[in-house]
Amino acid sequence: MVVYILRSAPTGRLYCGQTDDLDRRLRQHNDPEYRGSLTTKRWPGPWSIVWSEAHPDRGQAMRRERQIKKRGVSRFLQDLGGA
Repeated sequence: MVVYILRSAPTGRLYCGQTDDLDRRLRQHNDPEYRGSLTTKRWPGPWSIVWSEAHPDRGQAMRRERQIKKRGVSRFLQDLGGA
């Protein structure tokens, strides 16, 4: 499992999620016809990966995703020195 953060190229907006296939999930976020990623459809793309982290199982990935969202995605990246 992978926890990831995406950034919208035109707006700079950030999105955090988790998946078992990062390449597929990025394609889904950028596919205008795919409706399983409605949050990233509200703002224009393309979306690109700015950060990712592997986890051994879904439970740990979900806990990390919640931790990042609770902190704030942009603040989390600032803490890493990445935004």
